[in-house]
Amino acid sequence: MIYTLISLLVLFWLVGLVTHIGGSFIHALLVLALIVFVFNLITGRRASV
Repeated sequence: MIYTLISLLVLFWLVGLVTHIGGSFIHALLVLALIVFVFNLITGRRASV
């Protein structure tokens, strides 16, 4: 689930870089997703399906 979220945010971020639409909001969401991903990676928690 987290990988899907990160993939979508990276895609939206790249689209935002090209079109200059919603850039700061997408950047903030991307940073938030990266923080959550690193936190889950460090703590070793796995998402239950």
